[in-house]
Amino acid sequence: MKKLSEKQKHIVKYIDNFLSKKGYPPSIRDIQKGCNISSTSVVDYNLNILENRGIISRHAEISRGIRLLNKSSSSGNVSAVPVIGMIAAGEPIPVPTPDTWDVAAVSETMDIPSDLIQGREDIYALRVKGTSMVDALINDGDIVIMQHVSAVENGQMAAVWLKSEKEATLKKVYVEKDRVRLQPANSQMREFFTGLDNVEIQGRVVGVVRQIS
Repeated sequence: MKKLSEKQKHIVKYIDNFLSKKGYPPSIRDIQKGCNISSTSVVDYNLNILENRGIISRHAEISRGIRLLNKSSSSGNVSAVPVIGMIAAGEPIPVPTPDTWDVAAVSETMDIPSDLIQGREDIYALRVKGTSMVDALINDGDIVIMQHVSAVENGQMAAVWLKSEKEATLKKVYVEKDRVRLQPANSQMREFFTGLDNVEIQGRVVGVVRQIS
């Protein structure tokens, strides 16, 4: 088997670093920019080589569906993930409060490739309403795969419960001194500011299932 090119080694390292930092895989455009590659088609070409050599796996129906195969696992395995509601990726809309998010009582589930979850616990799914995260390849009607956590790093995408408004929204989260900035990934929309004590993190995005028209 031929050795990996320097470009392919750089891509693998970038994916690994991105996963470690963000908690979810990079998009093809992320890789293009982060690895200083001329076009997304060149990225795709090299990803196909890496997939053929068993270094990564890719899922065509999942945005950011790139996985490093550095562990022994069966990529054909799937996990049933509860779909517990809808979240806004635009103006906040009401969703169930934390006390009513009993995933054991949820009737709707969806099968997700196990290597997308990567052994994480407390995984659930939300349907997205709105277009404020389109630049992060999350569009209206898509399903976001979430890990239930109570804190995220600055810049990570999270489901945020706004206590006073009793509403939730999907945004990138930035803590700035005595306030929180909720940043859309859409150049046509403005950020939203609120107090630290008004925000409760209910989960971070670990994957996206695209809506197939």
